[in-house]
Amino acid sequence: MKLQMHAVHFDADPKLIDFIQRKTDKLEAIYERIVDGEVFLKLENGEATDNKIVEIKINLPGNQLFAKEQNESFEAATDSAIDALKRQLKKYKEKQSAR
Repeated sequence: MKLQMHAVHFDADPKLIDFIQRKTDKLEAIYERIVDGEVFLKLENGEATDNKIVEIKINLPGNQLFAKEQNESFEAATDSAIDALKRQLKKYKEKQSAR
């Protein structure tokens, strides 16, 4: 899947970008008609340890899915966001097959 990565106010490590790419590629196993996606990595100011935010937007034909998760690491936030998108994709696919 073609992904656009945006690291807001910092440079993302290539290992992190590769990790996110591999995780999002697995979404195509659930629904193969995914057009593309966009990922935003943000650091929230403050003293909280869970200050890493991952936002993932997936474009489908005629629709768009979105997940935003916050955690103490980008990897954990990505895992949570991917899980949320998996649930959304399964629900979307069920609606499509019901039509």
